[in-house]
Amino acid sequence: MQATRIIAVRHGETAWNVDTRIQGHLDIALNDTGRWQARQVARALADEPLAAVYTSDLQRAHATAQAIAQASGAPLVAEPGLRERSFVALEGRTFADIETELPEQARRWRQRDPHFAPEGGETLVQLRERIAATTHRLAAQHSGGLIVLVAHGGVLDVLYRLATGQELQAPRTWQLANASINRLLWTPQGLTLVGWADTQHLDTGSRDETVT
Repeated sequence: MQATRIIAVRHGETAWNVDTRIQGHLDIALNDTGRWQARQVARALADEPLAAVYTSDLQRAHATAQAIAQASGAPLVAEPGLRERSFVALEGRTFADIETELPEQARRWRQRDPHFAPEGGETLVQLRERIAATTHRLAAQHSGGLIVLVAHGGVLDVLYRLATGQELQAPRTWQLANASINRLLWTPQGLTLVGWADTQHLDTGSRDETVT
């Protein structure tokens, strides 16, 4: 089986990114900056030979992906398996709110406890398993081709860790910029990193939040 090339894109900016408010599975729309970023990344990928654009079904990712699909002519497919990590009880709160109101949960989150799940939500281990399985399933359908995955900060963080062998507990030293272009290679043996955090198509800085 030939390798599948993957372009992973984080959705454009939302107002909740600006406020450092956790979105998780809440369906928050792009703000004006995010819509501009979506148009810019779409232009940057317009001439790529894309076989398909797969996207989280949450609207901040779907709107970003729709711009890419329209510019490239590639089919757009909504994929719930690319959703952000589920935080349930923490969704809608700012990082500062969590530090003040839920200090023990904030501590376990800061320490990247791989088995910590907000009430009703996902652990990092569960998120990694979901993203690895979804990526494998989608990439295996396009052997020798090129696909786009449009998703969220937490999803891209997992993809980077899978491609580089970084443990879930390891501090993050890589960027997860809104509308950045990140390139990976998939084979049945796993992911390999090709290029990361390309923002040349954006002429202003993108916010880099750990979780969206």
